[in-house]
Amino acid sequence: MTNQRPDDGEIDAVTLDHLADAHHLASTALTWLDASREYFRLPRSGHRDPNNDFKPLGELALAASLVMRENTGGQRESRLAPTLIEFAWEELDRGTLLYEQQLRHPLLTDLMEIYAPFARAGYRHAPLEELLAHLTALRATAVPEMMPNRRLAVLNAARVIGLPLSADMEQVAERTWLGGTPEPWMIDWSTAYAVTHTVFHLTDWAARPKGLPKRLQEYLRAWLPVWLEIWLEAAQWDLVAELLLVDVCLEQPGYHPHAWRKLREAQHDNGMLPYGPHPTPERPEDAFTANYHPTCVAAIAGTLAVSRGIGELARHAPAVT
Repeated sequence: MTNQRPDDGEIDAVTLDHLADAHHLASTALTWLDASREYFRLPRSGHRDPNNDFKPLGELALAASLVMRENTGGQRESRLAPTLIEFAWEELDRGTLLYEQQLRHPLLTDLMEIYAPFARAGYRHAPLEELLAHLTALRATAVPEMMPNRRLAVLNAARVIGLPLSADMEQVAERTWLGGTPEPWMIDWSTAYAVTHTVFHLTDWAARPKGLPKRLQEYLRAWLPVWLEIWLEAAQWDLVAELLLVDVCLEQPGYHPHAWRKLREAQHDNGMLPYGPHPTPERPEDAFTANYHPTCVAAIAGTLAVSRGIGELARHAPAVT
């Protein structure tokens, strides 16, 4: 298997090919997320679990915030993304529910991660930010008992919100699996997810490709195509989408148009991306629970691929004289 970047004569064809599939994937995924709003709603009474109940809204907000940040979609995406993040914000009582949960669970970091996409999109909650500023300044939050890739997630959320960082992200990255550049054949399914999220947080979802150290970029450029083939063969579509998202976070993406085509072919006509090769549950609420995450990833990956691809085309366009 070769892993060479296409030359200038080939880049337009490769980029246009992946652009069409990536745009279709993102646009139809966003449409499915919009049609599934009722399943994102919080329970109207009883206990609300910050992870199981709030996390889907956070992932919806993340997808919408990145579509808004890139602003490279069509009219449908430009219309849907702001309405989806507004919907999620309203479900969280415009941030008040996050604030109340953070007061009850001061060591819980998920709530800050959920809040970060809203802050990116301009939705702010002053009391919550004051509380987060206090909590992130404590010694207790400077020495958390968590995996290094999870630590990067918290640090990037703080960076997006505008809070001081309690650790150097590149130093934390050194302690991740990816930071150790292990033998690439030793990767497994759960480790692959840890690798993808290490990249997402170091680069802030492709906004800062240079945030990923050069040696890790070189390692990924060499081995990402191999890992893609493994999980394409296994039809693990959620992980395939995340690996393609890793690719567009690199300074020099490889694009992998054949993988984008297979991912698009795996997507259902209504826009839902299945998690893997298993049959989709018949009940709509079960299908949502099983597949909302890969569909959010599809919306993000497709959006960022289009954005990077447009930039690539612009750099290789002939100068107008």
